[in-house]
Amino acid sequence: MAQQSSSSVKPIAMLKDELDIVIPTIRNLDFLEMWRPFFEQYHLIIVQDGDPSKTIKVPQGFDYELYNRNDINRILGAKASCISFQDSGCRCFGFLVSKKKYIYTIDDDCFVAKDPSGKEINAVEQHIKNLLSPSTPHYFNTLYDPYRDGADFTRGNPFGMNQGDFTQGAKTVVSHGLWLNFPDYDALTQLVKPHARNSRQIIIHRDNKFSFPISLFVYRYVDAVMTIPKGTLFSMCGMNLAFDRELIGPAMYFGLMGDGQPITGYDDMWAGWCMKVICDHMGWGVKTGLPYIDHKKASNQIENLKKKLDGIFWQEEAVPFFQSVTLPKECTSVKQCYLELAKLVKEKLGKVDPYFVKLADGMVTWTEAWDELNTPKGN
Repeated sequence: MAQQSSSSVKPIAMLKDELDIVIPTIRNLDFLEMWRPFFEQYHLIIVQDGDPSKTIKVPQGFDYELYNRNDINRILGAKASCISFQDSGCRCFGFLVSKKKYIYTIDDDCFVAKDPSGKEINAVEQHIKNLLSPSTPHYFNTLYDPYRDGADFTRGNPFGMNQGDFTQGAKTVVSHGLWLNFPDYDALTQLVKPHARNSRQIIIHRDNKFSFPISLFVYRYVDAVMTIPKGTLFSMCGMNLAFDRELIGPAMYFGLMGDGQPITGYDDMWAGWCMKVICDHMGWGVKTGLPYIDHKKASNQIENLKKKLDGIFWQEEAVPFFQSVTLPKECTSVKQCYLELAKLVKEKLGKVDPYFVKLADGMVTWTEAWDELNTPKGN
């Protein structure tokens, strides 16, 4: 049975006409019942992965459109080859067809979390607040986000910076949320720490036979939002993520992975590495921290390891590559930056494995599909 929300008062939906919620799924969307108070005033774009003949049931009362693989092939034609199959990266098709300014994307094994006081967290509202407030990528503020109520800049913050004075900050284009319950570990760490959880409280389980802890909840809920500094990469997770589609959308391609590819499960991190390099170049900010969701984790650890094994080795080459990338000044748009990255991926990472040549081609095809679906007619 689906979890029910205890909220009795429907919250006011911020930017309800300017934001789409994108959900990739292979199962019935009963989880939406718990999200009903927070989602039902927004438009949902559901991307069905797997067998297109399977019927996906969506609870009544939601405004949504649902696309399966047949729809993707019909709409994109030959360009459908850039959309992953049997991988959560299929969600980026929803980014393509959306016409809204903002996107919030969430996985179907994620539920409403509660803060330490027991209050349910409105994840969409917090993401919007993050996106509508500036970032500080050029100087790290040790009091986290100086734009939150009650916060401020620490001493030493320069009054004048290349991207405008610090009181104005930089445009925030990505808000990366976190998770309670199952942490976002790689497959190897999941196997080594099968009992690890994130919690609102510190809880230690003890074995009946021994006196030492056998399971420690990894960390507590942290009431903080911070800007990821310029020049710093991070592991972006797509299961609780919001972004400014109009500005950074062309770079939010979740890679070519899954069915027919030697790797899966790195789709969101690939998008994050590409996006962060481009944001650094464009002078935009990326925030991480609040809001939390409750991650129940539906995937299997052993299967995850099989699918992600190549990525564990390849990330040792990919991360230094992205750390060393410098985009030319001539790249003044996200599309130009992304095509330059695709060229560099083919040149540099193509030497690691032929897969990266195919991935680079997918990146180019993605930009072509973006242009096809998002260029106003007559232009």
